[in-house]
Amino acid sequence: MAQARPIQDECHVLHLNPSQLATIREVMLLGNRQAVVFAHSVIPRSAKRGPWNHLAGLGNQPLGALLFANPQIKRTPLRYKKLGRNHALYQKAVVHLQHAPTFLWARRSVFYLNCVNILVTEVFLPTLYD
Repeated sequence: MAQARPIQDECHVLHLNPSQLATIREVMLLGNRQAVVFAHSVIPRSAKRGPWNHLAGLGNQPLGALLFANPQIKRTPLRYKKLGRNHALYQKAVVHLQHAPTFLWARRSVFYLNCVNILVTEVFLPTLYD
C-alpha cells in the first residue's frame, strides 16, 4: 500500500479532490502461478479513520475475503471498461507481461460501509483467457 493521488476518474467516483492523497493497494492475482488479474484499490483517508480502519493491517491477505465476509458491506453494480494503452491502469497492469495486448478489459465497483466508500478495480490479463 502506498499514498498517492488517485486517477482522475477515480476521484470523480469517490468524490475526492484531485489533489487529495489516498491509499492505493495494487496486487497481482495468480492462477496456475501466472498473473491473471491486476487488482487496484483506492482507499480514501476518511475510510482509514472510520469503518475501514482494519484495512491497514491487511498485508498479503485477499481484500475480497474481507469485503465479502461482512454482510454490512454493500457493493454498487459492476462497471466495465475497455482500457487502451494510454490508460494508467493498463500501463501498470502490463508491466510484467511479455507481450502487451492492444487493450485490456477492467471492471470496478464501489464498496461502502457506514457511508464511507472504497473503490476496487480489477484488470483482466490475457493469461486469464488462456
